Amino acid sequence: MSFCALGLCTELVNTVAEKGYITPSPIQQEAIPAILSKQDLIAIAQTGTGKTASFSLPILQLLADMPRPEPNCIRALIIAPTRELAAQVAQNVEQYSQNLKVRSTAVFGGVRIEPQKYALAQGVDILIATPGRLVDLYEQGAINFDLLEILVLDEADRMLDLGFVDHIHHIQKLLPEKRQTLLFSATFSKEIKTLANTMLSNPMTIELAKANDHIEKITQVLHPVDKERKNELLIHLIENNDWSQILVFTRTKRGADGLRNELEAKGIVAESIHANRTQQARTLALNGFRSGTIKVLIGTDLAARGIDIQQLPCVINI
Repeated sequence: MSFCALGLCTELVNTVAEKGYITPSPIQQEAIPAILSKQDLIAIAQTGTGKTASFSLPILQLLADMPRPEPNCIRALIIAPTRELAAQVAQNVEQYSQNLKVRSTAVFGGVRIEPQKYALAQGVDILIATPGRLVDLYEQGAINFDLLEILVLDEADRMLDLGFVDHIHHIQKLLPEKRQTLLFSATFSKEIKTLANTMLSNPMTIELAKANDHIEKITQVLHPVDKERKNELLIHLIENNDWSQILVFTRTKRGADGLRNELEAKGIVAESIHANRTQQARTLALNGFRSGTIKVLIGTDLAARGIDIQQLPCVINI
């Protein structure tokens, strides 16, 4: 199946072709036609299966021929659980919309709010936001939801894990009742089903999480080691393996910073990413890891999902 066969317009088909995408993934094959038909949708699929394109491409098509929104108004809202994921989704939306007259922007905490207010004042077709900053902007009168047509909850289970359920319900009360709502999640827990029941109307359900074949390509290795020697073992593994990139997860923010310091003392370029780092520091760390200037990225569960690193060779949990 081709992207053209999914009902996408020529501009979007050409854009994905330019990016090297030829065949849509399973989630894209099922979700894109459903969204284009303006159905509410629950999509359950693992990270890395092409979920962002599966909702951003049809949303771009649905909004492409509409007039520019009035100041402070938006037509589509994508809510993401973390700043990094919001920024990543925004980058993808911008890339996909390069041949369309669609305006998008992202808003999240950790950076100045004034430029975000200015961008919203111009009118935005697609807004990508984290829950906290979205509520802040609404309470300051910077966002008007009257023209909203599409709501996307991206990584919904992660949002619940981070305690954003009250934010989501508060935001829901501010939105038009008549809208298209899309919920994307890696799991279909009881809590996700409850959330979906309160926010979606007669949704179509796509569940591909169990069919994900990416796990089969992962080799898992367990290294039993005393707790106090974990960092020592990690340094030994890094020095004796030809890994170009290593993503390391630690339990605590202090542990992430301590490991970073130990690695740098051994001449291994490393950086940490967690909630106590400034947004600029987190962005620089992630960009450096993607470009290869940083070999080891150490994070807490903040970076556990939704961060797109192509062909990541090694992930370590300590």
